[in-house]
Amino acid sequence: MSTGKKKGASAPSMSNQEVQQTYSRFTSDLQTIATKIGELEQEGEEYALVLSTLKDALEEEPDRKCFRLVGGVLVERTVQDVVPVLETNCEGIKRAVTSLTEQYKTKEGEFDKFKQEYHIRPAIRS
Repeated sequence: MSTGKKKGASAPSMSNQEVQQTYSRFTSDLQTIATKIGELEQEGEEYALVLSTLKDALEEEPDRKCFRLVGGVLVERTVQDVVPVLETNCEGIKRAVTSLTEQYKTKEGEFDKFKQEYHIRPAIRS
């Protein structure tokens, strides 16, 4: 990684160490957001699988017993009680993924601007 200070008075100049720390912070932040997006997408897929199974049961037998883990406690409910709650949770997860994806794109844009501003490009190793 090579760094250089931007020529001009519009941006505050940073030392090489500060540039490296900022670069590391950006990469860490992007990795953290990407990991969280992956976790939420996986959780959303699990919700979708459970919902597809329970919707079949809802059509055939809406008063059928099912169990749900709420705050570490296993609670007995009926399928007709659980399906709307799971749908709401699934939609919330989708909104969270969308929000995090937007945050990722924004942070990635800031990172690209930072790299361009300080002339940072990957080192080529042989």
